[in-house]
Amino acid sequence: MAYKTFPHKSRHASAKPLAQFLRVVDHIHEALSSETPTTKRDIYYKDVALFGSQSVVDRLIDDIAATMDVPRADLFVRASAKGLFCGSSLVMHLHGGDTVRGSDSEGLLIPPSEDIRRFEVDERLSWVLVVEKEAVFQTLCHLQFSRHPALPGPGLLITGKGYPDVATRQLVASLGQNLDSRIPILAVVDADPFGIDILSVYKYGSNNMSHQGDLDTPRLRWAGVMFSELASLGIEKDTLIPITKHDEKKAFSMLKRAHTPKKWRKEIQLMIYTRRKAEIEVLSASQDGHANVQTMTYLPTSAGGIFSVYKGGGSEGTDG
Repeated sequence: MAYKTFPHKSRHASAKPLAQFLRVVDHIHEALSSETPTTKRDIYYKDVALFGSQSVVDRLIDDIAATMDVPRADLFVRASAKGLFCGSSLVMHLHGGDTVRGSDSEGLLIPPSEDIRRFEVDERLSWVLVVEKEAVFQTLCHLQFSRHPALPGPGLLITGKGYPDVATRQLVASLGQNLDSRIPILAVVDADPFGIDILSVYKYGSNNMSHQGDLDTPRLRWAGVMFSELASLGIEKDTLIPITKHDEKKAFSMLKRAHTPKKWRKEIQLMIYTRRKAEIEVLSASQDGHANVQTMTYLPTSAGGIFSVYKGGGSEGTDG
């Protein structure tokens, strides 16, 4: 069991950390007693002056769940709905009797896993694509990418809008555990240290939620955008973004992780060496910054090699 110290040590003597901790515990007790779930956002807004920022509430709740060795849902605390999915191949039946039917042209909010009674997946589903950014996700939905003719069949798009919430990670993990192993689950993220870190959260889980073991998706594969391929796509170094000290810190942190695959390490080292990074939108080079038809061309091409591996029954390998 992982133990936490409450409140966290502070440079200056203050009763505020203890007050924050007790206030969160009080809200959790109220939720459990009334059997009425609350959200981290609700807890924060009930005493903004005390907490100061949402991250304080998030950290305390995760620490309490880790100390008690229980999923956050067992505390009757949920994250506000954040993640989206797009694709008519997925239907979710909720405990309350409602049904969420996926669409091929618009994103729908992903319900918390505790609200989902069962999934229905179209037997023709051929792939799942996790997209880091909502802007790219929305464009792909608008263009009905889940039915793209260049791909081997209908698919499912998912985004956590950056770092994913628990509900999004649980959906991806559930698909990873239950879909046929021949159906690839892919991810497209920025070619920068934080994009790769988001990829790692989906594939391996995160440190602050390590006590909850059902949030990782080991079979997830990285389909792009990879820094090493930008030159072959005609993207000049001068158009790339210089890395910051924040990027560099994240890059070295990831290189220290034992589970970081060899291929990921090479990409990170290349970013450090060139002092450059790239966002998914670099593929479009459009004035409005949104992915366009060039991105639509890149994704099937990038994923094509992975699809062929699955079709041929080849190994997924270890480099993600």
